Formats: sequence, C-alpha cells, structure tokens
Amino acid sequence: MSVFTYNALELYSWLTEKADIIVLDVRNKVDFGRFKVESPYPLTMLNISYFDFMEIEDECVQQIPRDKPIRVVCAKEGSALYVSEILDKHGFADVGYLEGGIKTWGNLLVPKLLSPEESYELYQFIRPGKASCSYGLKAANELMLFDPSRNTSFYLDFAKEHDCKIVKTFETHLQADYIAGSRIISETTGAEFMANENDFKGAKIKYTALEDKKSYTFSTSGPEVQCIFTPGHTPGSTSFLIDGKYMITGDIIFIQSVGRPDLGGQVKAWSDALFDTLQYLKTYPDNILVLPGHYMDWSEANTDLNFCATLGETREFNKAIYALRNKKEFLAFIEGNMRKQPDEYATIRKINANLEQAEDDKAEELDLGKNECAATAYAAQQASAAA
Repeated sequence: MSVFTYNALELYSWLTEKADIIVLDVRNKVDFGRFKVESPYPLTMLNISYFDFMEIEDECVQQIPRDKPIRVVCAKEGSALYVSEILDKHGFADVGYLEGGIKTWGNLLVPKLLSPEESYELYQFIRPGKASCSYGLKAANELMLFDPSRNTSFYLDFAKEHDCKIVKTFETHLQADYIAGSRIISETTGAEFMANENDFKGAKIKYTALEDKKSYTFSTSGPEVQCIFTPGHTPGSTSFLIDGKYMITGDIIFIQSVGRPDLGGQVKAWSDALFDTLQYLKTYPDNILVLPGHYMDWSEANTDLNFCATLGETREFNKAIYALRNKKEFLAFIEGNMRKQPDEYATIRKINANLEQAEDDKAEELDLGKNECAATAYAAQQASAAA
C-alpha cells in the first residue's frame, strides 16, 4: 500500500513551496466552511465528504484528478485514512493523509526570524490555521514571549532548541478568539506573567501588572521592551515597542485593518478609546515596523511570507479609517461594520482569565477557526453578500 502520513509542517512547506498538489478535505460542508487549510498561493482544494465516499464511492472517485499528488485532510485522522485507502485501491499513486487531523493544522506554529542583522533575535510565530501571530524575543540565553497560543509545547521546545530560558511572557490583552498560553507557560517554567490589569483585574492568575511607558529588560544585554497602553480593542490593550524599531500591536493595529472595539458590549466607550489610541500612535515615526496579532489573509504577507509593515504603510492601507475626523464619524464606521462575534468568545475570555476550565477536546473545539477581531468594511460586505 502506497498510502502514507504527513504532518502539518510538511503541508505548510508544500503550500509555501508551491507544490502542485490537491488538498482533499473529507469533512462535512459546515465544518469545512468554518475552518479549512489556506495557502499563500493558488491551491487546488476539494471538499468531498467522507460519508459520500461511504455511500457513492465511484462517483466521488471520479471527481478527483489523477495527475497530481493527493493530500487528504479530515477532523481526527481516521476518515482521511479510510478515504486514502479507497483512492489507493482505485489506483491513485501518491496519496497521503494528515497525521492527527485538522487540529494539527490549527495548532501549527511556524517561526520566522525578523531581525537577521540585529544582536538579538526577534521571531514571528505564524499560526496559519488561525491567521494569527505570536512573538519571541531572544537575547543571550533568555527569551521573552508575546501572546503565545495554547500550543505551549512548541514554545518550550523552541526555548530548549535555542538553549535559552523563558523569563517573561506578555499578553497584549485578554484574548477572546483563542486560548492563550501565557498562564501555562508561566506555571511550567516560572516565567513572569506580564499583563495589563485593566483587562486582567479579577482574573485568577498570578501576574505582574504592566506599567505604561515602562521599559522591560533582559538580565544582561538585550533590547529594551517599552510598554505602551493602547486601549480600544479592549480597555487593557497594550503594545510593545522593541528597540525603538518593532511594535507588537496585538489587536489594535493590523496591516490592512484595525481592531474592532465592540467585543465587550461597550461599543461607544471602546470606540472612543480606539479613536484616541489611533490618533496617539500617529505621533510615532512612520518607519517603525508593526507586528500585528492577526492578519485577514495571506495577501497581507510580504515576499518573505512574514506579516509586518511600517506604521506609515498601515496608515496608507487604512487611509479611509484614518481619514475619519472625529469620534462620531469613527463610531458610525464601527457600527456600520459590526457583525456578531462568535458565541465561543465569551467562554474563551473566561478560560483566559482562569475563571473557567475546559477539557482538551472542548478547548480544541473552542480554539479552532479564524479570528474575527478586525474592524473592516470587508466584514460588512461579506455580511451583505450572505444575506
């Protein structure tokens, strides 16, 4: 039998290296529509349900081209193996199925070095399945993390492979769209959990409250990390300016959008705060590189497949938003582009504040799926198209 397994990182490599493959997702249409593999380049994707293969095998097989390698994806692995064996039986020569199922794609983290010419190492950890980014800053044998995901083993392994100790883990805000890893990393390693009490007050977490404009340093050499309170997406939203050159903005500034201020149910107050924050950030130099917490799609990546842009570029990309003259106009834009937040966000907030716990399977279910944290006219267009 020629059927084999492949892992999520291999799939990412094939996609980013423009391998001419077919990704066959055998989940049902609802699950496929909610969350699927995406590529920075054109991709041949088929969605044919595992149940259809059970009931109308020949018709399903006829829909699949025979001239390209087939990479099968399912929820947990078993259904993909079943379909792969069917294709093998029908003479398909190059068939593999995703080890561990779609959740392994959802949890995949890809490290990209952003500072090759600096004395320190700044990494962007891209999470393709969530369209999100976390960050690691290494100086000598110490590592600081920013917005780590629940795939905590990745960060622990990364620190071990790079012969360093995790000393601090920062949260830009109380996350609603994914389960954060800072608490577990802090408990596991002894790293200091750093968070803004405007979001984390009342959380059942031992943390050190961040201070606006304070700089945080490594124990020996290394760049300064300046904390900048940037409320608006949440009251405690915080950005971090590294070495005066890189700004980790969380969900305040994205490359082609800004953070939505309506997730807490206080649209006007948070919208006003976000407007003020955007005006304040105009005082920073245009050449500072923005490192966002999320991206909308791969079109925002640069030629190195990293997600970063200068402050000046983000203002140009979002000039319609920055052209809004006052809080009233800004609120009208926000209200005109609001859409229902996913139901699971309220539960994820509680989990991230350690006010509620979830078993692994439930946490996995909550954590998968693309983020919905941007305020953009695209959202309104999509809602109108679906109506």
